[in-house]
Amino acid sequence: MNFPYFLAKRAAVSGKRTFSGLIVRVAIGAITLGVAAMLLSIAVLKGFKGEITAKQRGFFGDIVLNNYDLNVSYEPTPFVLTPSEVQKLKELPDVSSIRYFATKPGIINVNSEVEGVLLKGIDASYDPHFLNELLVEGQTIDFSDSTQAARQILISQYTANRLQLRVGDDFIMYFVQEPVRLRKFQIAGIYHTGVEELDKTYVIGAISLIRRLNDWDKDQVGGYEVAIGNFNKLTEMTTEIQDILPVEVDAVNVRDQLPEIFQWLDLLDVNTVIILILMMVVATVNMISALLIMILERTSMIGLLKALGYTDGGIRKVFLYQAAYLIGLGLLFGNLLGGGLYWFQEQTRYFKLDEASYYISYIPVSIGLMEVVLLNIGVAVVSLAVLLIPSYLIGKISPIKAIRFQ
Repeated sequence: MNFPYFLAKRAAVSGKRTFSGLIVRVAIGAITLGVAAMLLSIAVLKGFKGEITAKQRGFFGDIVLNNYDLNVSYEPTPFVLTPSEVQKLKELPDVSSIRYFATKPGIINVNSEVEGVLLKGIDASYDPHFLNELLVEGQTIDFSDSTQAARQILISQYTANRLQLRVGDDFIMYFVQEPVRLRKFQIAGIYHTGVEELDKTYVIGAISLIRRLNDWDKDQVGGYEVAIGNFNKLTEMTTEIQDILPVEVDAVNVRDQLPEIFQWLDLLDVNTVIILILMMVVATVNMISALLIMILERTSMIGLLKALGYTDGGIRKVFLYQAAYLIGLGLLFGNLLGGGLYWFQEQTRYFKLDEASYYISYIPVSIGLMEVVLLNIGVAVVSLAVLLIPSYLIGKISPIKAIRFQ
């Protein structure tokens, strides 16, 4: 029979506590709040980084292939990869898709307002799921009819509000070239990314129109957007893709293309580590206080056990079992509290953010089962390891003085 466990169970379940009862409840509460805070910190960080990264990846792709051009312009030099080069790219194990695009600046003049925009031309290879998620009104461009697709356009909610436009409205866009050309578009849908720079700048149309305006060949493009399956291999895949490309074509990944956003996201990792450390310190300090008070309150019991010949190691196990029981309760309640708030936010998106500052209107949450399990194991192991130190106080207690102690 495991006597330390038996004694700890009796003391925890049926033992009478005085002052230690309050301290124990405070310790359990500290672990509960600490675990909940750590779970939510990880969930918010992962969810936030995932949402922001997904927007950039969806709009620009993971790796953009452009023609080397010393002239910085919104109208890149057209090029085309050979079928064998495209096939080699598709055969790379982490490449999930390759899509084509081109950009061309234009000016919208409607309702006595003038707005400079950048037309991004795409085709059916563009991810329709991403576009559908961005839409707040209307529908995406119908590429099944090439003639109709060349007349359709998607504009941002920002542009629509500024120019007082709605789905189904027509407007003229002027393209500054020699000679100046203009085209009439019908608004098929209105999108909203939450990223102000994108919403102010881009409208989305068909790449076939840009080819006609620029007198390009039917296969020429402004660039290729490569999507990969594992974003953690972004740098490695950029190098592999660059090795396949001809010398005149450059591969730039989204982190290098938008360094400010990803550096900001990387800084959030530091904040989360600080929160995790602070919550762990608070929980362990409270547990140490609770253990010390339980030892002092059970001094007479410790003296009696020592007088009967029980070892210091066995007595330490009694209190460590009690501490483990309290830690277990704290973990249970912490997971229930953190999991409940996680589920509530995931279902309702009740807690909001300033979209102008954070690129998203609500607090996103995302966490995996393995992360929850590892966090719980980490809290339990660290707490019990730290509690070994105050448990050695038992060895300093004299049996004679302890029995007299009341």
